[in-house]
Amino acid sequence: MLRRDYILRMVDEFLEVLARIRGLKREQHWREAALATDDEFRKLVGSGADALLALSDTELLAKLIQSEPTQVTRDKTLMLATLLKERGDLAAGEGRDSVPYHLKALHLLLEVLARDEPDDCPEFVPRVDELVGALGTTAVPLATQARLMQHFERTGQFGKAEDRLYEMLEQEPDQAGLVEFGLAFYDRVAQHSDAALAEGNLPRAELEAGKGELWQRRAATTV
Repeated sequence: MLRRDYILRMVDEFLEVLARIRGLKREQHWREAALATDDEFRKLVGSGADALLALSDTELLAKLIQSEPTQVTRDKTLMLATLLKERGDLAAGEGRDSVPYHLKALHLLLEVLARDEPDDCPEFVPRVDELVGALGTTAVPLATQARLMQHFERTGQFGKAEDRLYEMLEQEPDQAGLVEFGLAFYDRVAQHSDAALAEGNLPRAELEAGKGELWQRRAATTV
């Protein structure tokens, strides 16, 4: 009961800060909003925005854990992902590079979603598609593409998973392992019903066509 009360209080306090930051953002008070996010960053991980971006995802998650119970760590991770999204939006509003913030927010969110059901996320947390959209035409690292692909497959968004696969193949056309990775994806997804495939925007005919294209790529590399 004490732990639940602690989490509720922590979330309530965060929502107050988040509302203030978003209010400042709407009024284009960029500096004040940035200072408010920095204060909250320090509260969560003991570092301001610049120091936080210098940390790897593993180092950042280690800072969040610090002997906290699993549920508290999860909520703190989601709060941090949300703050990073806000800080990225602020950077974009000022005409500065927003990609490092949005990309790190996406990594943290995918880390949580890999273990939890997506529908369990609080309303204040940005959605995966929102963060992907914020990245615009930026070339996303291959490892991030793979994590996105796995997320979309896990959530039944098979068409989006396939899109990520082909973006990876465009980024690294000579990476033979990606063809095998893609073929394994098609084999797994093919186990779903026709109705599930259609709902996931990858009808069976399109799945078979995609799989056939990968077989052609595989044959071309072995000639």
